[in-house]
Amino acid sequence: MAEQQNAETLAGRRVFVAGHRGMVGSAIVRRLATERCEILTASRAEMDLRDQSATRAWFEAQRPDVVLLAAAKVGGILANDSYPAAFLYDNLMIEANTIEAAHRSNVNRLLFLGSSCIYPKFAPQPIPESALLTGPLEPTNEWYAVAKIAGIKLAQAYRREHGRDYISAMPTNLYGPGDNYDLLGSHVLPALIHKAHLAKTEHQSSLTLWGSGSPRREFLHVDDLADACVFLLARYSGEEHVNVGSGVDLTILELARLVCQVVGFDGEIVCDTSKPDGTPRKLMDSSKLEGLGWTSTIPLREGIESAYGDFLARHKAG
Repeated sequence: MAEQQNAETLAGRRVFVAGHRGMVGSAIVRRLATERCEILTASRAEMDLRDQSATRAWFEAQRPDVVLLAAAKVGGILANDSYPAAFLYDNLMIEANTIEAAHRSNVNRLLFLGSSCIYPKFAPQPIPESALLTGPLEPTNEWYAVAKIAGIKLAQAYRREHGRDYISAMPTNLYGPGDNYDLLGSHVLPALIHKAHLAKTEHQSSLTLWGSGSPRREFLHVDDLADACVFLLARYSGEEHVNVGSGVDLTILELARLVCQVVGFDGEIVCDTSKPDGTPRKLMDSSKLEGLGWTSTIPLREGIESAYGDFLARHKAG
């Protein structure tokens, strides 16, 4: 049973969004604009969250009431595999410095955002929150996963030791405006959008897909996640993290076909089985969040259409 508290309002409160320039952080800022709160942000030039003293000084000066910790070093399988030290170190420093600085400046409400990759590679499907730390991680992104697990545990530890009302949310695979479409460092959906666009504009006969195309994935539009974060801040106060997903998954090959339909590429899709598949299936059990009264509202095709529009606007601008 999810712990529930009386509904709170963010109106009139100073809310710091860490990582506001990223896809998730910018979506949260958009969502908070309707809450009549004061939104605080800081660029890396103003405060590098990997720097403990700089982070503490900023918190001491700004004194936010609420913190949404969306800042992270993120990337796909290739990026995780290529830069394991950076993915582990940077994310550990970001979360540890932010949570400790929040505590020191008497911030009593904080939401830490993790990732569904925290779960074991062969977790039960759909994946319940209780599956955490019950088996080995997927090797291709374990560095990022270990850091995110540490973030969950930090939030829990500050609840236990200091009585802080810190919570954690674990979103499934995200996409939407502000995504990273770089072919070498992006996640599967934005990479497919870029690949399909190039295949279309360059009149290619086929598009190559990494792996067998059989792994199943769930996707959530980032604006849905932002809404869930505000919902959880208002309705949830518990030690256990909360899954945030759409409740629907599909194979990577099915996803590729859907992206190609949206983009307008009608060539062949070729699966390169020499490349790794990653986790066989990853569907979140979001019944805990649904039990509190929240469900996603943006269908996948509609979301991909908006993401492709975002890609086109940024591609032309670049």
